[in-house]
Amino acid sequence: MSAPALPRHRVDLLVVGAGTAGLVGAQVAAATGARVLLVERARFGGDCLWTGCVPSKALLAAAHAAADARAASRYGVHVGDVRVDGPAVLAAVRQAITTIEPVDSPEAVRASGAGTATGDVRFTGRDRAEVDGVPVRFRQALVCTGSAPDLPELPGLADVDPLTTDSLWDLPDLPARLAVLGGGTSGCELAQAFARLGVPVTLVEAADRLLPGEDPAASAVVADALRRDGVDVRTGGAPVRVTGGPQGGTLHLSDGGTAGFTRLLVAVGRTPRTAGLGLDAADVAVDGRGCVVVDDALRTTNPRIWAAGDVTGHPAYTHVAGVHGNTAALNAVLGLRRRIDLSAVPRVTFTRPEVAAVGEPTADPGPDRQVHTQGLDHADRAIAEQATEGFTRLVVDGRHRVRGATVVGPRAGEALAELTLAVSRGLTTAHLTGAVHPYPTYADPQWNAAIADVRARLTGRSAMLAVTALRWVRRVR
Repeated sequence: MSAPALPRHRVDLLVVGAGTAGLVGAQVAAATGARVLLVERARFGGDCLWTGCVPSKALLAAAHAAADARAASRYGVHVGDVRVDGPAVLAAVRQAITTIEPVDSPEAVRASGAGTATGDVRFTGRDRAEVDGVPVRFRQALVCTGSAPDLPELPGLADVDPLTTDSLWDLPDLPARLAVLGGGTSGCELAQAFARLGVPVTLVEAADRLLPGEDPAASAVVADALRRDGVDVRTGGAPVRVTGGPQGGTLHLSDGGTAGFTRLLVAVGRTPRTAGLGLDAADVAVDGRGCVVVDDALRTTNPRIWAAGDVTGHPAYTHVAGVHGNTAALNAVLGLRRRIDLSAVPRVTFTRPEVAAVGEPTADPGPDRQVHTQGLDHADRAIAEQATEGFTRLVVDGRHRVRGATVVGPRAGEALAELTLAVSRGLTTAHLTGAVHPYPTYADPQWNAAIADVRARLTGRSAMLAVTALRWVRRVR
């Protein structure tokens, strides 16, 4: 990086990191006419493009295609033996990245009116920074450096050259035998993907169930689905040590069990990327995990500096990062104080079946909550497609507003969209039942769950008295 590559004047907004939050923030700020500089140390596009959403969903697409081909005979369709070409599958994954990459490229950012640079940013004061040692002055700054995979302090782990969700995509072929440490969203998705592609997989989760943050009934459905796909699911045993070398080894668990592997994938969480940024020099505070401390408008302890995305410690989803980037950028360059609302952040685990949830937990609700559950075994679309494993569960408050939801089944992420709107806007079950819905779809159970709440409301004592009075008035007329 040379000095002429950077602006000599003070920029209105310095954006650090070109992942989703940084890309959105830089382009939104540029649209207001602000002078924006977006700096990325490595690859524009961030984790979502290179190591997260895009490659994982491309891998899942290949895995589901293989599984669907094997199961086609249940529809009377016979396709013969299914052969998986590992290098070709991984090449298709990389092709998906290559196809999307131009959208997130420096050229696309510059076309929006923002400037770009590549290098390491280090803050040197409250309104100053350096990019590879070259000074940059700013009126406002936006930190969007994201997060990196955690590697636990586990004896012997380094000896086996563990994979993470960052390094996994550099493999030239599918592993001969895979152990996955971590039964959260990433662990479950990748365990199922590799198993459906023919790889023997052991999935280890220290908690007593997979997807510990989801409704236990949803966890059970996913665990059953993974076992049917051949995944050896181990729960309730924490890893204590690893033995072996780069060619393979054994994961030893606290319950006495072991899991052999040729490659070990670690998917146990992420750490914010704040080290080396010089945040102390900028008077920007971080918490005990290293997350940038922000208020509800995403402003840090330095009023000139804002933060967005994973680095804030807020839910680490691409859709959150996008909203963050938009909100923080407009607050920074226009002096607004728009606030972030985390009460209705949707999340999806893209296994088969999918698990999608939003709002309040659907298990063990409070005393002033009602829960309505509808199974996919009564959904005509699911019956027609022989995909009846799953359910929709709504949490409704005393005013019949939808406060939370869990959807399990095919296309659950899409079905959740309406419920996300309902939770975020305080809509009632009557609002849902009053809208005409297309039939037949996998969203039918959520409509039926809303109908169940409305019917329960109409059969209550107060409602029955009102209905009786209306009938009496009608007869008199």
